[in-house]
Amino acid sequence: MHIANHAQKLFHSTLFSVAALTTLIGPAQHRAIAQTKLDEGTYKTLLVNVDHRKQISLDGDWHTIIDPYGSGLYTFHNELRKDGYFLNEHKDNTEYDFSKSPTLKVPGDWNTQRELLHFYEGPLWYQRDFTYQKKANQRTFFHVGAANYRSFVWVNGKFACQHEGGFTPYDCDATDLLHDGDNFVVIAVDATRLAEGVPTLQTDWFNYGGLTRDVALVEVPTRFIDDYDLHLVRGTTNQIDGYVHVIGASAGDKVSVSIATPTPTTVEATVDANGRAAIQLYPGGLELWSPDHPRLYKVQLKTGEDTLDDEMGFRTVEVRGTQILLNGKPIFLHGVSIHAEAPIRTGRAYTQEDADTLLGWVKELGGNYARLAHYPHDQRMTRTADRLGVLIWSEIPVYWACHFGDPNTLALAQSQLHEMIRRDRNKASVILWSVANETPNNPERTKFLTTLANDAREYDPTRLITAALLVRTNGMTKIVDDPLGKALDVIGANEYVGWYEHEPSDIAQTKWQIDYQKPLIISEFGADAKFGLHGPADKRWTEEFQANVFTQQLIMLNNIPQLRGMSPWILMDFRSPRRVLPEIQDGFNRKGLVSEKGEKKQAFSVLQKAYKNNGVGKAE
Repeated sequence: MHIANHAQKLFHSTLFSVAALTTLIGPAQHRAIAQTKLDEGTYKTLLVNVDHRKQISLDGDWHTIIDPYGSGLYTFHNELRKDGYFLNEHKDNTEYDFSKSPTLKVPGDWNTQRELLHFYEGPLWYQRDFTYQKKANQRTFFHVGAANYRSFVWVNGKFACQHEGGFTPYDCDATDLLHDGDNFVVIAVDATRLAEGVPTLQTDWFNYGGLTRDVALVEVPTRFIDDYDLHLVRGTTNQIDGYVHVIGASAGDKVSVSIATPTPTTVEATVDANGRAAIQLYPGGLELWSPDHPRLYKVQLKTGEDTLDDEMGFRTVEVRGTQILLNGKPIFLHGVSIHAEAPIRTGRAYTQEDADTLLGWVKELGGNYARLAHYPHDQRMTRTADRLGVLIWSEIPVYWACHFGDPNTLALAQSQLHEMIRRDRNKASVILWSVANETPNNPERTKFLTTLANDAREYDPTRLITAALLVRTNGMTKIVDDPLGKALDVIGANEYVGWYEHEPSDIAQTKWQIDYQKPLIISEFGADAKFGLHGPADKRWTEEFQANVFTQQLIMLNNIPQLRGMSPWILMDFRSPRRVLPEIQDGFNRKGLVSEKGEKKQAFSVLQKAYKNNGVGKAE
């Protein structure tokens, strides 16, 4: 399906009704509401640049009901309830009461807020009362930054929309569902892992459930800008092309775009019959964005009563042979991988302090790049990366053994890819869209991921497409010959020589055979160490062992001629139910350079020295 048509189907569909709920999919014994399907009815969209829109925050305390049997939506005969929890009724015979139920903080995962919920994966209902004053000639959207994994929204007892995907935003048009005065919203969030989901059942991170990012009402005029793209044209230093899309516009309506460079530039364009206005302008005195010079400019877009402000940087990224070019010049990506695990408190990261801490450590390392694994992170991360000058690899959670032969799974992956790109396409820091991590090499999977790579390239031709591939081993030779490489601009490769295979003393002798004349990023390498555990450099789990692995890896990596970047695994320890070794892991993946409490391990200094002294990697 052409991605423009695919996007239109996904985001310009119609409002749902409770009566349109269909039967569940999957085994009869598994009746999680995460598998509920709803037919599409009136209008919903996906807004961009929501953090610069007029908002009424709904963050704070929400009343909650744990519902492991899905009783709030189904009768004991598995029939849809007409009097479900979404009505928020207060009758004598009602067997629930949100007002008497405990609260959870939003945003935030439920797992780390209440001990009872630590390992809970299932449906949980959120409810909040709020007051609202409707305004003429205005539309109001209910915005959710992220909810893991499936979520269903009712406003004043009427169904608003649903969303699948735990790491991308969505917006419900609530204009006709709101009324003056007292209102309420009910959201059912189900964190049940699904075999056909994206991600699938098995992951190496914690399945934090809940409303994990900001929730707000967003107000816009009847005619408003819902999407735009402004980018520097490759090979130029001041030509900015793109478009502005306007909802509710008529052909011939005007749109203006202004960029506040030293010589402020404004251009006016005309909306076509599809609500789209082509943009081209040549701002004077434009300074290009780079990690060494993360210059941002105030940008303003206008149409009718709608004005939307942004801060944007302008740069180009491309490949030339085995080089990555930023603004036409070769660059090496000195970086690290990051999970969206909150420092100190743990749980899902979502605050500005989280972003400042995590990306601050990247800068302290001497890094210019971060791989945001294995899903889109909170928008504060990419905003902060823009400000600090950290190049970003952003990824969707097509992870390990997805259902690559299922067209519905492909549609889910395409939806999340579209949502990721649409949200962050105007962030200068983002240079790489990744379509997968460590997937099995077979024709079905290669076709699936090639489709995603082509979709990403068509939807955003200004950035590079990558994926983190598994690497074959033949003796002491690592072979990069995955056929997916044909569809990628940059090859990502994960390897754990010295930890999952061979010994640290073998690392420097490892040879590489790469079947693609394309830039290579070693997207993962590393070893576990518990902070404060010391011993000989050959004793596993110690800081010394981890530091030795990094030291030997740097020697090996310097012998790969086409290496153009590295993002070792991982910046900070993170929770994972797979990591169960008592007194060492205790439920955490310990490959972090920093402990979850912010304590730096010896390997942090090893990598920091290499980065700051340019001791690893060449741009050309």
